[in-house]
Amino acid sequence: MAEDNLPRKLGHFSLTNIVIANMIGAGIFTISGLLLGQLHDPLLLLALWVVGGGIALCGALSYSELGANFPRAGGEYVFLSELFSPMAGFLSGWVSFIVGFSAPIAASSLAFSEYLIRTIPEGVSLDHIILYKKATAIGVILIFTLIHYFGLKSGSKVQNMLTMLKIALILVLVIAGFAFGEGSFQHFRIQLSDASETAGLKTIGLSLMWIMFAYSGWNAATYVGSEVLNPVRNIPRSLITGTLFVTLIYLLLNTLYVYAVPAAEMKDVISIGGLAANNMFNRTMDQFFSLFIAVILLSSISALIIIGPRVYFAMALSGHFFKMAKKVNRSNVPGTSILLQTGLAILFVVSGTFDQIITLLSFSLGIFPILAVLGVIKLRMNKQSILNIPGYPLCQLVFIFLSLSILVFAYMERPVESSIAILVILAGIPVYYLLKRSHTMKS
Repeated sequence: MAEDNLPRKLGHFSLTNIVIANMIGAGIFTISGLLLGQLHDPLLLLALWVVGGGIALCGALSYSELGANFPRAGGEYVFLSELFSPMAGFLSGWVSFIVGFSAPIAASSLAFSEYLIRTIPEGVSLDHIILYKKATAIGVILIFTLIHYFGLKSGSKVQNMLTMLKIALILVLVIAGFAFGEGSFQHFRIQLSDASETAGLKTIGLSLMWIMFAYSGWNAATYVGSEVLNPVRNIPRSLITGTLFVTLIYLLLNTLYVYAVPAAEMKDVISIGGLAANNMFNRTMDQFFSLFIAVILLSSISALIIIGPRVYFAMALSGHFFKMAKKVNRSNVPGTSILLQTGLAILFVVSGTFDQIITLLSFSLGIFPILAVLGVIKLRMNKQSILNIPGYPLCQLVFIFLSLSILVFAYMERPVESSIAILVILAGIPVYYLLKRSHTMKS
């Protein structure tokens, strides 16, 4: 098979790093202030981050079973194609191509530029700052595209180094903040004074959808299944340990944010990590930790650029995507797919704002995992699963119910962005038939 051109050389350590790096990205460092502006209550904010971690863990347990049964590049594309229909698989890959990876790359790159701006010394002004931020974001995307275009081995080494640095920097921020920073646990008891009412179900649904954007990546190991050593063992281990570790990190960081920043100051602030460092220490530490967070975001960008092209590669092998996407370059990586993804990511950077990007992609990313988890139930009912992960069927039912509820309430709160996400999916249907017809005629 052509898929064998992707050699199996990713072990448990590298695979877990890909999961962690893919999860810890722009979301945790940008949305907590926006969430508090909607929820009004710091304790509710923390509670929803716990719920989000639980949903992600249920998803990781389910995908562990799917990844062991279908250890091939492509993730949901492979799962849905095998378990339901080629069209279902194509549409998941189509959304991954248009939104699922390129949009988070764009969002993370824009977040990187936002934090980098905070490191500029006081008194220094930049003309055309929006252009500066977008140019910086595009430059970062291009740098990591070149790194991963020239080989997974060198790319995974860079990824491991960045992920270890990311974890170390987060732990330094958390430990230093609680040990030496100025803050108060009384902040947890203070709600926004201008809140006219408590958050309703629609607001909670939208908030959880944004939180699940921050947790997205819990399924990352399944997208590189063709390159995993001993996938039946390493895919489940990496998904579960990576998700549990990231959930702990997210709870620590959000606790630190609330400890450092009163609700009134935290409301609607995007660069919440820098603000927390500024409140706990001083302007110099704000710049210092903002630079740290900018470096952390580099790891997320790197991981996304690794994973996305493997989906398009798998689709092209099946004749359900443009044939150029299945080309493997001299470095044994799907180079053309990497370049296609980079082009889309740059388009998002140029044409959209940070909040527009995360709203669109959050809804888009929430749909197909529900179908994939339904596939676990189908496997079990047909007694076809080669690896029975504990928690069935409760874990799958919880994931499906909560994920559907989030989408429904989020649609009611933000119908415009949600409708655009649905239109992106529907647009994939005629593309599927055109590609299928073309593939049939050529064969």
